[in-house]
Amino acid sequence: MNKKKEFIPALGYDWLTGFYDLTIRLTMPEKKFRTKLIDEVEPQNDETILEFGYGTGQNIILAHERNNKTKLNGLDIDPKVKEIAEYKIKKLGFGITLDLYEGATFPYPDNSFDKVFSSLVFHQLDAETKLPCLKEIYRVLKPNGNLIIGDWGKAKSKLMRFLFYIVQILDGFKTTNDNVNGLLPKFMEQAGFKNVAEKDFINTRIGTYSYYRAIK
Repeated sequence: MNKKKEFIPALGYDWLTGFYDLTIRLTMPEKKFRTKLIDEVEPQNDETILEFGYGTGQNIILAHERNNKTKLNGLDIDPKVKEIAEYKIKKLGFGITLDLYEGATFPYPDNSFDKVFSSLVFHQLDAETKLPCLKEIYRVLKPNGNLIIGDWGKAKSKLMRFLFYIVQILDGFKTTNDNVNGLLPKFMEQAGFKNVAEKDFINTRIGTYSYYRAIK
């Protein structure tokens, strides 16, 4: 088995993971940004959809509530968030498969999913990791499949740029600089995606959260 790749926990430090949901509620317009993310995903009957980096499960639960006839899978590297997400999903009685991986090859065959979506993951990956992850997403997507990413983007004002330093202090400047400099779409294009576009954004208390779409 490959050695597990080192990763940055949800709030930068492992001991803070249990406070992740509370932190999101306090710093983000949670209902608005999550609802819009699932609007972009637009889960349809019998589609196979993967969430890359399911975290504590909030987005994948919302996707299931939007359409329970969609087949949902989640993939993450952090066993601690898997425990939190599985507890929530079991409590709700939903049938959602959550997988862990070692940080390299996704545990799925080529052309497995109609859509892949991700939220607040790529700003935690350094430049050397972003591209391989996007290439793995490209591999597991079906031809003409859709990628939807919600993450920190280029600040839309000086205030948003100033506030984003809070995120950078927690998650590290090395990983977050690409996002705040608006480079995520370039990584998507380098991975082979076409029609890459920033579709919309929301200004939050800690920076600009952007919505990106692309097609395989």
